[in-house]
Amino acid sequence: MPEISRFFGILVLLNYNDHVPPHFHVRYGEQQALMAIESLTLLAGHLSPRVLGMVVEWATQHQVELMKNWNLARQQAPLHRSFGVR
Repeated sequence: MPEISRFFGILVLLNYNDHVPPHFHVRYGEQQALMAIESLTLLAGHLSPRVLGMVVEWATQHQVELMKNWNLARQQAPLHRSFGVR
């Protein structure tokens, strides 16, 4: 699963040919979750409140880039990486 960003030890990943709705994967230590790109809600998994807050804040700033990467992944195209914390 390609890593598209890493900040404060939080990994953001996207899968090629993943299921809808558009989402991204988050890993932080033993915590794992799926986050919807459009609504920025937790779809599955668990993140501590602190980590969830940081992920939502980051994703709010990068929602357009996340959706572009989602569409690239669906087309099997290379993903854009390293849009970090603003």
